[in-house]
Amino acid sequence: MTKAELIEKIAKDADIPKTTAKAALDGIKKGLKKKNSKVTLIGFGTFRNVYRKTRMGRNPQTGEKMKIKGRSVVTFKPSKNLP
Repeated sequence: MTKAELIEKIAKDADIPKTTAKAALDGIKKGLKKKNSKVTLIGFGTFRNVYRKTRMGRNPQTGEKMKIKGRSVVTFKPSKNLP
């Protein structure tokens, strides 16, 4: 499902304009901008912005050790009620 399809589905199901549905989706994105932030949607799940530390890895082609930079990633944990 693309972002446009998701916005259209939200707008149709909630009987709201597409601009309002897009604003709601953008609100989730804004809530995840800061490090270690989270957005919880009751009955759906929790999005969390987590910082992964710098670590040592290995190049699979050469076997050479290399440093992997730390970065922020978004994780998702589904609700128990999600089918």
